[in-house]
Amino acid sequence: MKRNLKKFIAKAVLGAAFILSCAGCAQAKTQEYAWVLATASPEDTVTQIYAERFAEEVESLSNGEMRIEVYANSSLGGDTELIECCMTGDIPFVVQNTAPQVSYLPRLCLFDLPCVFDSIDELHEVLDDEEFMEKINEIYAEKGLELLGMSDQDFRVMTSNVKVESLEDFSGIKIRTMENSYHMAFWKAIGANPTPMSFSEVYIGLQQNTIDAQENPYEVIVSNNFYEQQDYIIQTNHLPHLLSLIVSESFMESLEEEEQAIIREAAATACAYAREQAQERVADRIAICEAGGAEVIEVSDELRAQMREAAADLYEEIRVVVADDDLYNTYIGER
Repeated sequence: MKRNLKKFIAKAVLGAAFILSCAGCAQAKTQEYAWVLATASPEDTVTQIYAERFAEEVESLSNGEMRIEVYANSSLGGDTELIECCMTGDIPFVVQNTAPQVSYLPRLCLFDLPCVFDSIDELHEVLDDEEFMEKINEIYAEKGLELLGMSDQDFRVMTSNVKVESLEDFSGIKIRTMENSYHMAFWKAIGANPTPMSFSEVYIGLQQNTIDAQENPYEVIVSNNFYEQQDYIIQTNHLPHLLSLIVSESFMESLEEEEQAIIREAAATACAYAREQAQERVADRIAICEAGGAEVIEVSDELRAQMREAAADLYEEIRVVVADDDLYNTYIGER
């Protein structure tokens, strides 16, 4: 399976090759194939909007001389395969959440700290701190990657067939989580029973009551119709769903300085646009969930404080792994 995937990717990534063509006596460098940008997300999501806008900006800024083709819906592999292929340079560009990257870049567990932000604006303020992001990029560089930009899909929230209004209400709820030890530790800390499960099995798991709940941003909840099988949406806002646009360093180093500048400028524009779109789409996604019969429950400030307090040991564990108190303190701030 992995060998076949590699062959498919190798064909797609022919886009990274340039050929020299002669027009009259002038030598001109032209891109014969489009470069590859891959995601594991459905097309009707902010992930796709982010990726497509980046591709459009690259083509526009280069007057059509640089082209990127976006492959969505795990067509080139799931999150694990995509980051591995980006690290090896088999795929030039990837847009994905930071959670699956922690297995390869442990210090990115900083972004798994739960209940840090009360608003997305607070998150953006941190992500726009140049010194902070330089340190984050140093982490990516350890695996031959460059972080071109970080957007988001707003917060992750919990959908459930159990009404949750107090810390005690989390007790025993069987909730599907990503295969991320810090995510699972958080849900255990507040009393739930986290259950890793293949994403493709979540809808059936909810339908057949194999699990009681799941957690994702509204974009994912709606694009996968999870709200159809859940009575409640609990606005836990426990984690921001970050979207990282990463590029293989070896690929970037193969480009001319002018081309690198175009890519970085396009990434900055796409990042800002994706953030705007994420906020505009949240209300619409909430309305779709409510129209489908799900009741939205806001989490009180008191309950959020209790959730964060319950996760105190996790905070300390992550602080030790990050191993940079300045970086850690910048992220959590004085909240």
